[in-house]
Amino acid sequence: MPISDIQSVILWWSTFFIIGLSVFPVTRIIFHKFIDQGYIFSKVLGIFLLSYSIWLLGVVKIVPFYQESIIILLLIIGAINILIAKKWKLKDPPENKTILVSFIVIEELLFLATLTFWSYIRAHEPSIRGLEKFMDFGFIESILRGTYFPPLDMWLTKSPDYEGGYFINYYYFGHLVAAVLTKLSTIPSLITYNLMIATTFAFTFCLSFSLGVNIVFNFIKTNIKYAIIGGFLAAFLVSLGGNLHTIYSLTTGYPNENPAPFWQLDKGWHPETYWYPNATRFIPYTIHEFPIYSFVVADLHGHVSDIPFVLLTLALLFNLILKSGSDLKETKGLTPLRNFFHEFHSRTSVSLPYLFLLGSLVAVMYMTNALDGLIYLVLTAAILLYLNWHKTHTVIATLTKTFSASLFLLFFFLIASLPFSYFFRPFGTGIGVLCAPDFLIGKNLGPVLFEEGKCQKSDFWMLTILWGFFYYNIIGYLLLIVIPGLKRKISFLHAADIFVITTTIISTLLLIFPEFFYVKDIYPAHYRANTMFKLGYQAFMMLGLNSAYIFIRITKIKFGISKTIYLSGFAVVFFLVGIYPFFAINSYYGGLTTYRGLDGLQWMKQEYLQDYEAVVWLKQNVFGQSVILEANGESYTDYARISANTGLPTVIGWPVHEWLWRGSYDEAGKRIPEVQMMYESPDLNQTKELLNKYNVEYVFIGTLERQKYPNLVENKWETLGEQVFESGNTVIYKVML
Repeated sequence: MPISDIQSVILWWSTFFIIGLSVFPVTRIIFHKFIDQGYIFSKVLGIFLLSYSIWLLGVVKIVPFYQESIIILLLIIGAINILIAKKWKLKDPPENKTILVSFIVIEELLFLATLTFWSYIRAHEPSIRGLEKFMDFGFIESILRGTYFPPLDMWLTKSPDYEGGYFINYYYFGHLVAAVLTKLSTIPSLITYNLMIATTFAFTFCLSFSLGVNIVFNFIKTNIKYAIIGGFLAAFLVSLGGNLHTIYSLTTGYPNENPAPFWQLDKGWHPETYWYPNATRFIPYTIHEFPIYSFVVADLHGHVSDIPFVLLTLALLFNLILKSGSDLKETKGLTPLRNFFHEFHSRTSVSLPYLFLLGSLVAVMYMTNALDGLIYLVLTAAILLYLNWHKTHTVIATLTKTFSASLFLLFFFLIASLPFSYFFRPFGTGIGVLCAPDFLIGKNLGPVLFEEGKCQKSDFWMLTILWGFFYYNIIGYLLLIVIPGLKRKISFLHAADIFVITTTIISTLLLIFPEFFYVKDIYPAHYRANTMFKLGYQAFMMLGLNSAYIFIRITKIKFGISKTIYLSGFAVVFFLVGIYPFFAINSYYGGLTTYRGLDGLQWMKQEYLQDYEAVVWLKQNVFGQSVILEANGESYTDYARISANTGLPTVIGWPVHEWLWRGSYDEAGKRIPEVQMMYESPDLNQTKELLNKYNVEYVFIGTLERQKYPNLVENKWETLGEQVFESGNTVIYKVML
């Protein structure tokens, strides 16, 4: 790596080090039962507190989104942490402190190593182009240009006759986090986009490592070696593991749109014909991605940005199970406030501050990737249900305590997400039922839809290819651990087992749900794709963590034929999921043969040099969010590149994306011919009227504008404004009406 990229990585890493350090005192208190006391999670907790604080204060227009504001908030958060730590002193035995320091060093070095590793990989194809990158980068750029929140939609500017709003109507909190870290680090966004992808990979690996270590350590406290092995296995499975689809690399393959069972194909080692995206589009008309695929294609979408928050939530839930065995202190002599907290804890099995933290974190997940919020509300309620049953063993008391805790959890979730929900207009139109009976077709039952022709189902053998690795381990766990334990009538369940069983049940329900229901969106043929995608993504991470624990759990039982069979089978299926990253990385990044650096706009410099120079000029000379006119175009093309790469709002960018975000094509469809009129109409009055309607301040004419509008009337802009930039055939006019 060149020195400039190394400097960027080190500066970026140091930003996270400072954020994590500022909240580690409170993190230690929360995760005191973790062997590493949650050190690596302090970075994510700090990002959560810092980003949410600046966002909330920006929504109510109290604190502007400036670098100085972020620094002051970080200092305040750090000061509060120090005060809390002084009031709540932790007393650790000397040997625990030695272990803690060792884990801090290991996890910090691991974070730096994985951050550098994926930065190096990403630098072989750093282009912020293709798939959803224009959208993701456009959101970040718009947030960076704004002063308050919510941020402006860079692809749908304000109009006097449009009441649907002109703020981003999508889940943008993950993009906000990227913007916060960009401002704090002072690194240009065209580099931090790629560093954020690398950071998410690093967090996925390191947080999974920590969680894996602590889950296994709960079962085996006598030998830390097993915990570390379990941690690395969990980290690999969640961040780098694929599915069993790689078995097709041992065949001649199949046409992309017509998957065939692997046993029907000619056998042989054909790695050159294996196409890695097929593992995420195997079942027709569906999507079933997993983290390593996301890191490779590098879209900074909500499901990717949310991974650190998801893993933090899972850690908090596992920690809640660990803490459930702790006895409450006597209430004698407590202050009224402390007595209230004690009473709340006794009635719900969870402390009020802990529930508030969980509710707020789930709200952030909702604002980052909507369904994640709902998933982890359900998972939290399920764990609370178990904890209350374990304590009371009576149905009424269990349900009462769980209902009380869940009600507070939901309340905190709604309050924390209210500033987002107030401006957000839901675009989902209901929950569809697959293969509805004829007599219900066309009828609605509240949000439940019964639509004609919606009857896609997944073949069992296909589901086995996708999820077989995880359920191989789950079946082994049931046969070798759970059933023998039940037969012997012994207490064989540790806190780790409760966590694994609960998350496995929830994960299984997430995988079953798309076989019966789908969340309605705008895609007619792929109507259950997003539902399967979002639910399966969470199941993959939870089952990856669980599989690591199960493997270690089974290796600790006495040798026998059953254990031998399991371990032999594990070696085979682990090999198949383990080779996926080699296919994906080598394919997308050209075998890592050409190092290009971390600059995400190099592609534009090479293919649209004059447009690139215009983007640089706009970034340096136009402040705030003036409206710019540019050509609109189809999604996933190079159209709307100026608004996406500057954060300046345009009249209409990618219309289909606006259709998805707004739930209607009407507004986007109306603007397309109006943009054409502004470029091609010789009528100055008509052009003025449209420019005024959309408050256009700059007109961009570049390569794609000249292609899309062959009847472009350019000389009129000398009358309507003045030329402020020119490079070859690319010009920018400032409107002067």
